[in-house]
Formats: sequence, structure tokens, C-alpha cells
Amino acid sequence: MGTLGANRLTKISTNIRYAREHPIRVEALPPTKQAILIVETTTYTPRRQTSGLPRRDLGRANQRRKTSTQEANHTGSEHKTTSLFVLTFLIGLVIPWIIFVGPVRLSAYRVILLVTFVPCLLIWATGRAGRIRMADIFVFLYAGWCSLSLIVVHGFSEAIQSSGILFIETVGSYLLARCYIRNSDDFRKLVSILFAIFIVLLPFAAIEAVTGVNVSRKFFSIFMQSFPDTYSDPRWGLRRVQSVFEHPILFGVCSASIFAMTYLVLGYGESFVKRGLKTGLVGATAFLSLSAGPISALAVQGMLLIWNSILANNIFRWKILWLIIIIAYLFISVLSNQSVPAFYITHFSFQQESAYYRILIWEFGTNSVLHHPVFGTGFGEWLRPSWMPPSIDMFWLTHAVFYGLPGAILMGLIFFSAYLPISFKNNLPNKENNYRLAYIIAMTGFFLVGWTVHFWNASYVLFIFILGSGIWILDCCDNKPPAVSRHAVA
Repeated sequence: MGTLGANRLTKISTNIRYAREHPIRVEALPPTKQAILIVETTTYTPRRQTSGLPRRDLGRANQRRKTSTQEANHTGSEHKTTSLFVLTFLIGLVIPWIIFVGPVRLSAYRVILLVTFVPCLLIWATGRAGRIRMADIFVFLYAGWCSLSLIVVHGFSEAIQSSGILFIETVGSYLLARCYIRNSDDFRKLVSILFAIFIVLLPFAAIEAVTGVNVSRKFFSIFMQSFPDTYSDPRWGLRRVQSVFEHPILFGVCSASIFAMTYLVLGYGESFVKRGLKTGLVGATAFLSLSAGPISALAVQGMLLIWNSILANNIFRWKILWLIIIIAYLFISVLSNQSVPAFYITHFSFQQESAYYRILIWEFGTNSVLHHPVFGTGFGEWLRPSWMPPSIDMFWLTHAVFYGLPGAILMGLIFFSAYLPISFKNNLPNKENNYRLAYIIAMTGFFLVGWTVHFWNASYVLFIFILGSGIWILDCCDNKPPAVSRHAVA
């Protein structure tokens, strides 16, 4: 090749490299130049030449192709691992087996969390799950503080097992979500799996509600010891469905948690009839628990979905809603002889007795916290009258009673350090913005129902897992221009 040809090749190579590093937005050009650019790019396809390139550049090009192939293969294997780990974990949540390994009481999902803990910890620590977030730090601090509190109150030998289980259930489930729910596709798979699980449970729940026989629990107890059957007083002539959980309330909380996500995530891009049918099936499943807390969560999620649909063209719709909530709060505070939490508890309960009992839980529970503010009472007796049962049906209070005020503060920080940044995340494409809203509404339901219900075992683990499953939204589209349609959320 002559000198002139070599110079032209070098110039073309330089121009191509510059074009790749400085892409031109076509819409920013005048119409005439847009037409010229389109004609040139569609009619001229440069011939791939490697023989005239320097050996060093040719080697770099081959290395880049090799690296891209390796990354693609690695991504594919990670997606397979994602589906496997998340699938087995979520299925494990609805397997009610009690597995004893020596004195340690395990369950199906605890075994899976033990298996995935170290891989997830390594992925998170090496930055492959995105940058470290404040919620990540608060999760570790919470688990560490609770373990310390139990050791201080009960001693190391008695607290080691409970501390280890609490650490695995909290940190393990959170890291599993952080590491393996990393984009919108993973998030949709998560919702799809949960939807399929509860749809499978729906016919058995209906049989249990009508006949009073817990078919699903009986099936699992054939193979291994399972949770005992919990009797609850019938409501409206139906049995409160317990299904594969320890209590009907937990069945309702877990199934209601995907109500908004079914509509906004699984229903994204589908007709109103299809997304409405799927969401209705989830609502029917949760309703069979016949528990006020889960049904209230359904109602709140449904109202938020309706509000968003009606005012879809109003960009101030959520500010208007907050204004209405503040006015309602002030109105109740001024005109009612009850506090706002007491008003909420007494007016959103099937039975006045249970509502009154929850108010007593708040009064005596906060009194117990004042007497044990630092490390709490552990799993021992908290301060209350002798006639009062030991259960605390209030998730947000239990942390302060069991582990002291630092435990309650850290749990609140875990929740709001994820909830608030995701709430204010903007510049998202339309699909991701729908998913963000689904996450926010689901967590709002968890937050509200947590004042009348306690989450434990599978329900607690699912709460922490879903909380961590939305952190990917904070990393979403940071380097991409927004592609949001005029209607921000469908």
C-alpha cells in the first residue's frame, strides 16, 4: 500500500474512533444534514480491513472482542444463577417444614439463605452489586446491634443461636435481593414468581376458607414436620385462611405485598382487563385471610393505584395527596378525642376488642422501652400486666421492646434509607418508573400494616427481601438519557 493509501486509512480510523467516542445526536442537526447523514450511513458500509492495521491495534481489537464474549457468557451464567437462587428462596418461603439440625431449628428458606450468604457477601463486598448504599450499612448495624443486645441480656451461650438466625434472616435475605435483583428484568421475574406461588395457593386457600381444612399444610406435613394448625374464630361464616404460614395474618400480609406490583409490573404493557384480572386474583387470595391488617394494606394500595390512574396527567398528584394527608392528620388531631395512631387502629379493625388490645400493646410496650431503653428485654418478659398475652402485634414497636431504642431506630433507618431515595429517583424510562411506583406502593403497604401486625419468620424475611429488591432502581439509567413518556406512570 502506498503512502497516500496509508494516510487515508489512518485518517478514516481516527475519524471512526472519534465518532465512537463523541456520538452525534441526529435530532440536534439541521434537517438537511440529518438527511445527508442518514444517506451516508445507510449507503456506505466500510469494508472490514485488518491486514493494513498495525499488529498492536489488531491485537487490541481481538482482545476487546474476546473480553466482550467473556462478559456476555458471564452475564448469561449470572442470570441463570439469579433465577435459581431467587426461585428456590421464594419457594422455600412457602414450604412450612421444620428442620432440626441438632438444637438448631431451621426451615427451607433458612437453609437456602445459609447456602447463598457467603456468595452474596462476596458479590456485595467486591462491588458487583453496585455501589454501597446507606441501607446496606444500616442492615449490618441493625443485625450487629440486635445480636449484641441479645448477648447482653441473655448471655453468649443462650443468645448465639438466636443471634445467628436473626443475622442470617436479616442480612442474608437483604443481600440476596441486592445481589441478584439488579435490573428491571430481574424485578419482573421476582414478581412473576411470587404471583405464580400465590395463584397456586389460591384454590387450596378457597377450600380451607369454606371447609375449614388446611389442605396445603396437611400436604407438606406428610413428608416432614410442619407448623401446627392455628385455630382462629370464623368470620362471615368462613375460616381465616392460614395456608402454609404460621398464622392467617401472615398469609394475608405476604399475599397482599404483591398487589400493586402485580398491576404495575406484571401488567405493564398489557390491557386493563388482563392486569385487572391478575391483580384481582392476588386481592382475592389476600382477602381470604380475613384479617384487618392485610385487607387495609390492600385498600391502601388500591387507592394509591386509583389516585395515580385518575390524575395521571397531573405532575403534582403526589404533592396534592401529601397535602390531603397532612390536612386529615390535623383534622383528626384537633377534633378527635383519640390520637391519630389510635384512631387508625380502632377504625381499621374487624373487632373493637383486638383494636383495644393493640392500643394497650402500644401503651405498655412504650413503657417497657422506657425502662429498658438501651438493650431492651430480649426475648424475655416485657413489662405488662399479668393478664396480658406476651405477643406484640406491632412490628415497628417490637424492635424497641426486644433490642432497645437503637434497634428500633436502625430498623427505621433501613426502611427509609431505601424508601425515600427511591421515591425521589427521577429521570427514569417509563417502564422503570412504573416499577419504582410499584415498589413504593408495596413498601407503603408494609409500613402501614406493620403498626397492627408483627412480621416474623417467612413474612419478616419476605419484607426484608422485597425492601432490598428495589435498590437497583437507584443505579438505574444513571448514564442514559431519560426516555419517559408524557404520562410518567401508566
